[in-house]
Amino acid sequence: MAVWLFLGPSLIGFSLFYLIPFVLGFYESFTDGALGGRFVGINNYTDLLHSASFRKAAGNTMLFTAIGVPLLIGLSLTLAVLLNRPLFLRSWLRTSFMLPLVVPVASVVTVWQIFFDWNGTLNAWLNELGLARVDWMQSNWSMTIVVVMYIWKNIGYDMILLLAGLQSIPKDYYETASLEGAGRFHQFRHITLVYLTPTMFFVLLISIINSFKVFRETYLLAGDYPYDRLYMLQHYMNNMFFELDVQKLTAAATLMVVCIVVMTSGLLRAERKFREYTE
Repeated sequence: MAVWLFLGPSLIGFSLFYLIPFVLGFYESFTDGALGGRFVGINNYTDLLHSASFRKAAGNTMLFTAIGVPLLIGLSLTLAVLLNRPLFLRSWLRTSFMLPLVVPVASVVTVWQIFFDWNGTLNAWLNELGLARVDWMQSNWSMTIVVVMYIWKNIGYDMILLLAGLQSIPKDYYETASLEGAGRFHQFRHITLVYLTPTMFFVLLISIINSFKVFRETYLLAGDYPYDRLYMLQHYMNNMFFELDVQKLTAAATLMVVCIVVMTSGLLRAERKFREYTE
């Protein structure tokens, strides 16, 4: 009984603001009207998949995730390995990498706008070097800029998680492997990566989820209708909201949730099988 008394407020809040709205939205995705609409089956999903703007948004989102997440994991792991060793100003470096997490998004975007604007800092440098200005946010460079901003924003958090995983590995394993003649590469491959795998799966999961939340940055940086390469799923759903097209909005949101759930379930299943294999 005491357990339910403690969990009750959280469960009520979660149901009112998340679970019930999602269930209602899921139902609306199968109707032809927001209020009193009739059931139309999967027609909304069929229209959605035939929509060129939705396919563009989905493709850009998947491309962003496919590029940003591996780079983020690789750089975070590299920094974690380096900061796991005795380095000068190591504590200061750890803190500096965590700072982007506490900086408000609006402030972050303002700095990046000043740097990449047509009249911004980067173009001023190019002009001084005698090079032509580049409209960074209206070119194929726009995806690269958002990927770099995503990595800069999340690298500190992932690095701390991986660093905690590295420090939980017993040092005896490395000492034993060193006595048996194993080099640094073999130690990293057969000890570090093996025992860091559970943490890696968690970091990968969090990074994928965060990649779907990059809308705030792209919206503030490029507006409602950005360059084609930056048009994400969240842009599509946001525009459907302003157009009051609830059916396409809820159908797109449902497909995105299903996609995230499938990827999450696949990662958890792979992590469980790997753990059983190593045990």
